[in-house]
Amino acid sequence: MGFTRDEWSEHYAGGRDFRRLGEGEKALLAEHVSASDRGRALEVCCGTGELAVYLGSLGYVVDAADFAEGALERARREHAETKGVSWLCLDVEHDDLAGLAGDGYDLITIRLAIAFIHDRARVLRGLASRLRGSGTLVVITPTADHTPQERRHIALDEDELAALADGFTEVERFDADGLAVLCLGRGGGSFSIEEKGRPDPQAVFGAGVVATDSFGRVLLGRSSQGMWELPGGRIETGESAPAAGVRELAEETGLTARAEDAYVVTILHDDRLDVRRITAVVRITAWSGELGLPEPHRFVRWEWHDLHALPTLGKFFAPSAQALAAVWPGVLPGLPPVHCYPVADTARPVS
Repeated sequence: MGFTRDEWSEHYAGGRDFRRLGEGEKALLAEHVSASDRGRALEVCCGTGELAVYLGSLGYVVDAADFAEGALERARREHAETKGVSWLCLDVEHDDLAGLAGDGYDLITIRLAIAFIHDRARVLRGLASRLRGSGTLVVITPTADHTPQERRHIALDEDELAALADGFTEVERFDADGLAVLCLGRGGGSFSIEEKGRPDPQAVFGAGVVATDSFGRVLLGRSSQGMWELPGGRIETGESAPAAGVRELAEETGLTARAEDAYVVTILHDDRLDVRRITAVVRITAWSGELGLPEPHRFVRWEWHDLHALPTLGKFFAPSAQALAAVWPGVLPGLPPVHCYPVADTARPVS
């Protein structure tokens, strides 16, 4: 099955579908997210619209969005008699969401599609920001435990499910016919800084890479230890901090940058147990290549994140949090104190 817009359109235009909406799913939705008066819902990646129509039966006025015209053509045709559902062509990961309802939604659903979205945490925060005060974001997905290995790409494992919920202050999880159903409340979002195990008992000099894309989003990796981190690591013998940043970016993410496009913004110094930890914050704004996962034993995934959403992401590796705050003061409020030694170089901007 393809993953591009055209391939998905061909999938639906050829008469193929996804798994039908189950009775267990319907019962859970009816119990936990039935509509109040004038309730409004958004279904993301709606396919041919089965769930959108069911949400309408629960009392919602529904915006149903998909990026595949083939899916929307079938939805409009197969549900031509259905009232209260608007069909929208929208790529929720890449398009501007400004055209959605300005007054927000009481319910947002994404069913059987989250595994196909790369920047999942960013997309979920963007959707959650459009919930009304007590609204709910519902993610329904196959789980790895109930999915054959050859179809593993459509499912999430327990670590990936935990990453979806991390940072949300209101989380409920249910099971429906072998599918995981996550109900995430908008809440206020949260973040915390986390430490790994004790470093080796010596001074550690490392590089933390602050890389941004053309939209000003910063690159963060979800580590195998359950926290968000910048690319980076120890500076090797004889290596400069910018060179280390370029090397670590390539080794951990697959992206390549030139040494002349990497520069040290500041040096951070804190103490972790009996180890003096020194971090050179390396800023990189020009890079090339495809974002990958060269070290799956260390990182679960890499994502680009909007700065305003960082405080909602949950757990951060402490030096990464301090590096982000050094580049964009106040972006993560309330961090513990750290020694910061800015590098004076007026020829280079820091943001």
